[in-house]
Amino acid sequence: MRLFTASLATESNSFSPIPTTRRDFEECVYFRPGEHPDRATHSTAPLFVARQRAAQEGFALIEGSCFWAEPSSPVRQPDWESMRDEILDQLAAALPVDGVLLGLHGAMLAQACDDCEGDLVERVRALVGPKTVIGVEFDPHCHLTEKRVRNADVIILFKEYPHTDFALRAEELVTLVTRTIRGEIRPTMSLYDCRMDDLFPTSREPGRSFVGRMQSFEGKKGVLSVSLAHGFTQGDVPDQGTRVLVVTDDAKAEGDALAVQLGEEVREKRGTWRPPALGLDEAIDAAYAAAEGPVVVADPSDNAGGGAASDNTNVLRRLLERGCGDAAIGPFWDPLAVAICHGAGIGARLDLRFGGKASRTSGEPVDATVEVIGLVEDGWQSFGTAKVSYGDAAGIRIATSGGSVEVALISHRTQALGTEFFTDVGIELATKRYIGVKSTNHFFAAFAPIAARVLYCDGGGPSSLDSTKYPYRKITRPMWPHDPLPEGRLLV
Repeated sequence: MRLFTASLATESNSFSPIPTTRRDFEECVYFRPGEHPDRATHSTAPLFVARQRAAQEGFALIEGSCFWAEPSSPVRQPDWESMRDEILDQLAAALPVDGVLLGLHGAMLAQACDDCEGDLVERVRALVGPKTVIGVEFDPHCHLTEKRVRNADVIILFKEYPHTDFALRAEELVTLVTRTIRGEIRPTMSLYDCRMDDLFPTSREPGRSFVGRMQSFEGKKGVLSVSLAHGFTQGDVPDQGTRVLVVTDDAKAEGDALAVQLGEEVREKRGTWRPPALGLDEAIDAAYAAAEGPVVVADPSDNAGGGAASDNTNVLRRLLERGCGDAAIGPFWDPLAVAICHGAGIGARLDLRFGGKASRTSGEPVDATVEVIGLVEDGWQSFGTAKVSYGDAAGIRIATSGGSVEVALISHRTQALGTEFFTDVGIELATKRYIGVKSTNHFFAAFAPIAARVLYCDGGGPSSLDSTKYPYRKITRPMWPHDPLPEGRLLV
């Protein structure tokens, strides 16, 4: 048995002010064939798992290139084509193969392509022919298009949000692909369009129970896998929205019925999946009124993981205006401010301007006298079994009438995932009353265990969770919440 594997992934925000080029991928994650480290990452887990399984089971694995860039605007078209074609050329050189394993995100856009992953999978199919088994792992924040489902044999999405299960789902993908090659199963996919947009954190109900419900069907009556595609709100594409995917062992009618059943359950609970978003002062009041701390307050509107700059200053400015103390907030993406702090050194006091740089939605820069309390070079934070770079970083302390606010500044744009971007730069979290994180839900696995309470606020950044605020041009209407809920539809 011969398998080829590669990865090409990012999450494209149609409204992000930050350009995306091949250089952004190469500076973030670019592993050439044979260079992938001996650990799984968010989008390369199929390669890592297949490498382990090849050693155990004795099949041949040909590794292709792996790319990942932090979410921002659609990728420059020539750069997307160069990365796509690099992988396709590697696959062509590896032929013949029995199977192809792709680690993709699923919400990648290019300047002239609204379905990058569909284009890639279609071109892979054209190269390998109809008999080669194509398996793909997607992030649930994907646009699950018909083109992808019709050209692949097996598609599996992460079930958890935060995405702590990417390696587990890769194990399932490799198992189903190898079983298909051996003739043990005949995967058949059913895709149901819920015709809605919502947010589905699995760290709370009803999302927590729905994961268990999906898993309860797997391994029974021919059901091989069940996935919920959350969709990506900030992607303006015709196939945006929530979809249910069921993979059965040659049981299309049963798969169709289950996809419709689960899709209708998702539709019935629309509007209840996401946590409530508080206003800035409402969130601050609630945090300081809590019987004990720390209270973690997430601001999804400035989430770098959704394509925002992570330099919006609205929440910080309000904390300072109110004289709040025992507070920490971050990460703020500001390479220049980080460099200035590194030049000044730990213990230095200086007048520093930071934040508020990338666009009008970043707010006004903060000018403050700060104390440098910690520095780190080439810092990394944890995300499940993966490690994610936040680059050089600095911790600064700003005195207030109520004590101080401490800020984590980073040079590599990323969202709050692990706690390291705070603790590595001298910001102790256990003593804080208020911990502000720029993230939508990926922070939860690391921060919930140390939090007395977790709240969400809308900081007025560029990546609002309220989809009615975006000037869409391409999404397929009608779609809830933009319109009254239309009938759901079986697409595949």
